[in-house]
Amino acid sequence: MSRYTRHANTGTGPGEMTPDGCAVEVYARLPDSGETGIVASAVAEPRGLTLLELGAGSGRMTRPLVRRGFRVTAVDESPGMLEMIEDARTVRSAIEDLALGERFDVVTLTSFLVNTADDDLRTGLLDACARHVASDGCVVIQRQHDSRHEDVRPGHGWREEGMTVTTTDVEQVGDGLTRSRVEYTSEGLTWVQTYYSRLLTEPVFAETLSAAGLRVDRWLTERHDWVRAVPVS
Repeated sequence: MSRYTRHANTGTGPGEMTPDGCAVEVYARLPDSGETGIVASAVAEPRGLTLLELGAGSGRMTRPLVRRGFRVTAVDESPGMLEMIEDARTVRSAIEDLALGERFDVVTLTSFLVNTADDDLRTGLLDACARHVASDGCVVIQRQHDSRHEDVRPGHGWREEGMTVTTTDVEQVGDGLTRSRVEYTSEGLTWVQTYYSRLLTEPVFAETLSAAGLRVDRWLTERHDWVRAVPVS
């Protein structure tokens, strides 16, 4: 079992923190930065399709997904996060434990959750995707592209809609693992999250999907950081 479980991740700052160090208030303030457009590009027409959003957080992507016409079921283990979602069905559960007994046209696993440093957790996340996607449906996954650990350096960041996000420290801890420290600032408030992630090169990523009964159907971005995966027939 990996020593870098999600509980190795930590967070500091005002307000409620989730078990993996995410600040509820930060996720309530983060804007949709085009991710939902990428999700929508995975299907011919989103209107009326059922979508299972795994790790929905406070609904940053939920609301625009609903506006695009998806019928969203938002899943998160944090009650504080789910309380902020008003326009979709919500389910409180750890992703790996989820067993709704339903199949969805689209399942999403975003926020680089697949790059967790906890190998057992990754297996659980992808198994949850596989058991909830329809046989003719798809799983949309956001992953760290192969050069991300080289590209993201201290000082890397962005600012949008009053939120500034800056990577303040990056440390390679061996075996493809990286420890990153990220600072979020908004309206005079500051939050810090430290998290571990594992690089999954494209061949390793494909093997990992295969173990869950999924395969890469097509890449949704030029950097290959978003993928449309489908069940293995």
